[in-house]
Amino acid sequence: MAATLSLLKLPLLPSTQQHIHSKLPNPSRPFRSNLFKDSYNPEKLISESIVQLRSASVPLTALALPFFLDPKDAIAVGGEFGILEGRSVALIHPIVMGGLFCYTLYAGYLGWQWRRVRTLQNEVNELKKQVKPVPVTPQGTPPAEPPTPSPVETKIQQLNEERKELIKGSYRDRHFNAGSILLGFGVFEAIFGGLNTWFRIGKLVPGPHLFAGAAITVLWAAAAALVPSMQKGSETARNLHIALNSLNVLLFIWQIPTGIDIVFKVFEFTKWP
Repeated sequence: MAATLSLLKLPLLPSTQQHIHSKLPNPSRPFRSNLFKDSYNPEKLISESIVQLRSASVPLTALALPFFLDPKDAIAVGGEFGILEGRSVALIHPIVMGGLFCYTLYAGYLGWQWRRVRTLQNEVNELKKQVKPVPVTPQGTPPAEPPTPSPVETKIQQLNEERKELIKGSYRDRHFNAGSILLGFGVFEAIFGGLNTWFRIGKLVPGPHLFAGAAITVLWAAAAALVPSMQKGSETARNLHIALNSLNVLLFIWQIPTGIDIVFKVFEFTKWP
């Protein structure tokens, strides 16, 4: 950089400067006459442009030269990013991802409860088909004393009560909100984790943790993409949504040991803050 600044301070050729100054318009002359002369003298305009480019070639070359000397100097290692390479920022990713893992389980619980609301109604409809009609007297009137509820009717009543309680929980809206938060923060933190690794060591490390994290991010997006079809009542989309999120949880669990190993390396090779 010192060489660059010294080159920028080099004086231009005297003859070139005099030539340029000699071509400057005289303020005492009318502007209109100069305009007409320059517009009808293309050779003069071309020669002036060439002279100006020649005078600027030296500082431009000096500015561009350092970028071609050693491209390795652009690697982000060695303290250029300050606190971004420190231990404090490096620990943000594992802490946030640990919270997102717990939040994933919570979102799955909400989704299962909402699914229970829908499936309970189907169970009730199937049980109603098994209910025997109420016997009547020969005159066609119901008996004076109502019959004792059958086990099927008792089961239907229990399921209806359970469904009413689940509806009060607003699990559908809560699951949708939890999934949106999980998708937004999850994708952001997955990308931030890769950037933080680059800040600290200047490269990404291909391995199980990186590949599993990329797969989890893709599964989040794929599961969210099924929501419009699920809202239209597609049972296939609902089952696929559950399968993708179940696979996501399994990958998350499998990824935890590799993440703990990386945390140990962070404490070993980084310093506070």
